[in-house]
Amino acid sequence: MLRAKVGQTLTLLLSLPILLAACTPAQNKSAQSDTVTIMGVVTGKGEEELKKALAPFTEATGIKVIYEGTNEFATLLPVRVDSGNAPDIAMFPQPGLMADFAREGNLVAIDSFMDTTQLSNAYAQDWLNLASVDNKIYGIWYRAFVKSLVWYNPTAFTAKGYEVPTTWDEMIALSDKIVADGGVPWCIGMENGSATGWVGTDWVEDIMLHTAGAEVYDQWITREISFNHPTVKTAFEKFGTIALNPKYVVGGTTGVLSTPFGDSPKGLFEESPSCYMHHQGSFITAFFPDNVVMGKDVDVFPFPRINQDIDAPVLVSGEIVAMFNDTPEARKLMEYLATSKPHEILASLGSYLSPHQQVSLDAYPDEVTKRQAEILTNAKVVRFDGSDMMPGAVGTGTFWTGIVDYVGGEDLDGVLNTIEESWSDQ
Repeated sequence: MLRAKVGQTLTLLLSLPILLAACTPAQNKSAQSDTVTIMGVVTGKGEEELKKALAPFTEATGIKVIYEGTNEFATLLPVRVDSGNAPDIAMFPQPGLMADFAREGNLVAIDSFMDTTQLSNAYAQDWLNLASVDNKIYGIWYRAFVKSLVWYNPTAFTAKGYEVPTTWDEMIALSDKIVADGGVPWCIGMENGSATGWVGTDWVEDIMLHTAGAEVYDQWITREISFNHPTVKTAFEKFGTIALNPKYVVGGTTGVLSTPFGDSPKGLFEESPSCYMHHQGSFITAFFPDNVVMGKDVDVFPFPRINQDIDAPVLVSGEIVAMFNDTPEARKLMEYLATSKPHEILASLGSYLSPHQQVSLDAYPDEVTKRQAEILTNAKVVRFDGSDMMPGAVGTGTFWTGIVDYVGGEDLDGVLNTIEESWSDQ
């Protein structure tokens, strides 16, 4: 999902700037040995936040960090690598692209110079697995976005006497009660320009993880089972019980397809809410109205359990840092990023969730963000956004367009067969 989204609407969310190298390429290490060059996704608000996080590193080492931001990351980075002008470090918005470079021999395995005990103390095994290629660790997770969340307005819930559901059946029963009370339970908006569809695929991925479990989920994203497998169809159909029900969703299917994803949660905050629940990742807070008070106007609960034999899986996306040039300066920065210090600084700013195990929940500035971090920390199973792990033509291609076609009324079997055929072409 994120590969296209990074360069589009989520530009302000995935801010990775450190020191802005405006209009200049990243500096070659042979020309200046007291610097580390980094290529990332965008510039923006995150620049000042990252400066704060990296200030202790520069103060301790004297090494400057020069950042080159681009919204054409996935296009420009291969060109830079092929021309022999790779940055020292790149901040990848998905592990799949990082893995491609690792398999091509372009990246340095960090477990060749870092203590694996330090890494295992910092990250749970699922995160280390996501950072590994062919049993070597290449990346350090910089931050995470929790996707297995449902946002709601606690004030509105209290006023109506609604209770937070803990299972899928309870959530459907609550949806029916809201309808019976004259309300609309869900707000869903899938429109995102050329990236339209990812909101729906997030739903399917989350349901797939919660119904079939991690092992089947892994088989799905690696094509050990087909897209028209019964478990995949079940996940689509469960999403359809909500998205295709005109009583459940603001604007019906037309609203689902035409509402920009960043606008869709705003109904939660109206004086008389036009919707009561919204399934979306932790990054959606950047699109909330400025006057929204966390904990009063909005809160979260974990995506509810569907299969009681599957214990608290969490769907995530995030950003991972990997090293192209094996220099002392780059090694030092990677080692710093594996410590809790930069993560604690960023966590305190309120817009970051860290998968680093040594970051205390007390580092987060409010209870809602702390609750999201707790969901991430307590997750028994963590899996990355499935569409990001599939070939681009499928994950950010036919999967996205297929979910749009399904919500638009096309036959589900035909949709799944089309996606499966596109994977066969890869």
